[in-house]
Amino acid sequence: MNKHIHSIPGPGPVKRNKGRHSERHSGFAALKPLAWLAAGVSVTVLSLALTSFTVRADGYTAKVYATSLKVRSEPASEAAVKGSVKGGSIVTVTEEQHGWSKISAGNMTGWVAGYYLKKAGGAAASDPISRTAANAHTAGSRSTATVTADSLRIRSGPGTGYDAVGSLKARDIVTVLSRRSGWLNIRTASGAAGWVAEPYVTAGSSASFAVGVSLTSGDSTGSRPASASLRGKRIVVDPGHGGTDPGMIGTTYGTMEKDLNLQTALYLRDYLTAAGARVTMTRTRDAQRPTLSSRARLAPAVSADAFISVHYNSSPKKISGTLTFFYSESDDLKLARAIEQRLGRGVGLKSNGLSFGDYHILRENETPAALVELGFLTSPTDESIVRKTSYQKKAAKAIANGIADYFSN
Repeated sequence: MNKHIHSIPGPGPVKRNKGRHSERHSGFAALKPLAWLAAGVSVTVLSLALTSFTVRADGYTAKVYATSLKVRSEPASEAAVKGSVKGGSIVTVTEEQHGWSKISAGNMTGWVAGYYLKKAGGAAASDPISRTAANAHTAGSRSTATVTADSLRIRSGPGTGYDAVGSLKARDIVTVLSRRSGWLNIRTASGAAGWVAEPYVTAGSSASFAVGVSLTSGDSTGSRPASASLRGKRIVVDPGHGGTDPGMIGTTYGTMEKDLNLQTALYLRDYLTAAGARVTMTRTRDAQRPTLSSRARLAPAVSADAFISVHYNSSPKKISGTLTFFYSESDDLKLARAIEQRLGRGVGLKSNGLSFGDYHILRENETPAALVELGFLTSPTDESIVRKTSYQKKAAKAIANGIADYFSN
């Protein structure tokens, strides 16, 4: 691979608040000289050899939570479609690869987006919720719960493949009748009955805290739920790169950064939403490629309380681990520090601490913002680790905990 190397020196951290000022740099980090930069940096690729890498799953059955899920020949959104499986189908998962799962369904085998699978009779294959609103209640027992999502559909059965028969809004109180595979059978105050996705309600009618996610506070015991500090907060989550801009391409296994960014960001979104936050994504699909300016402008446009950009790193040096960037000492540093402290407690890679970053999406952002680099795709060890769903979930959970710490202090 031969590329034009681009390294940008920047000034030290600024103490003033962010706002309108002259623009110096619009690219990404000097630590990412090999990345395909969305800011218009010239990149020439003479050759690129991609090799396959697969994480073995321990062979489990899973249920499809989509109306119809495409089965592809390779773990990539542009791969040929071999067929599809219907919502509610039970499939066997044999392998996983950075957010994709290889399944066997009848006579068909292929790759599907793992985000839409849940382990049959167990936790979601990609579901970040580790304890739920109904866990404390046996089947058939009844309790009240409060809706935490802005809008929540009521369905005729326990899955997205069932018809929507009504809807609920934030703070509506429902009676929980039973629970099945991440869905709750509920009855509304008006007497209507149906099923809702369990992560978007919280036990009890006071909604004082969400038990849909096991986020912990920043105290030494880690026993106090931190989701109270997230409730009602508007968070913008930015999966870096996208579309024709793949970001860094792993030097050992050919992993595309944009895929890791999106999958990790979706896990982060789910953790935050389950804890009561309102999340706005800068992109939700592989084909999307928002400009740096539009990403930065989105936060004030939705009156966000915080902005988090998710990336994976690169360097010509032998470097491993995570790194958390801030721009403004007055606006960003506290948020970045809270996130870094959570990442530093252990997600599978060491933390390299905090660093000033003169990046467009931080510098031109009016909202407290942080950019997290969750591993080096130029490190064979890092790349093999970050491709695993388990790592992405740990990293997303640590970031969510860090954001909760930020708002609780």
